[in-house]
Amino acid sequence: MSNLNRQILYRDVGVGHEKAKCAEDEIQGINPNVEVEAISATIKKDNADELIGDCDMIVDAMDNFPTRYLLNEIALAKSIPLFHGAVEGFYGQTTTIIPGKTACLACVFPESPPQRTWPMVSVTCGIMGCIQSTEVIKYILGMGSLLENKLLMVDGLNAKMEEIVLERNPDCKVCSKVRKIL
Repeated sequence: MSNLNRQILYRDVGVGHEKAKCAEDEIQGINPNVEVEAISATIKKDNADELIGDCDMIVDAMDNFPTRYLLNEIALAKSIPLFHGAVEGFYGQTTTIIPGKTACLACVFPESPPQRTWPMVSVTCGIMGCIQSTEVIKYILGMGSLLENKLLMVDGLNAKMEEIVLERNPDCKVCSKVRKIL
């Protein structure tokens, strides 16, 4: 029930049903020609590699940092981009992580922020989701400039956006061993 205000793939009739199956049904309802594989699983250390499989990229829309850090490690190990996005109330952030080229998530956030439960504002979720989707489309098409080594911060409460320049941490315990791409 708590997801209904911020995710367009779910309706109140789906409460109590698997989220993955509800998402699959909604997507198929929008476009029956799209191939969807619904996987109902919690991403954990022992299954993350298998769940990611041979995907070409990872879109982080998680609600917790431990899983984000795990996806960061998988992206680095598989040398695939990670499109990070997070929201908290009226605030959001996003960046595009390219292994060997940009700061990884552990460079940007060396320590996990405290786990808190904040109300999510659906508009903020939508804005950040649209920005992340735009990053993915630009990456696939090879067009425009990505949020590489930039963290886009969105302050919906005060209608402001700010870009923070990021740098790889040469001593990062997660990505310092990843070959640098020139």
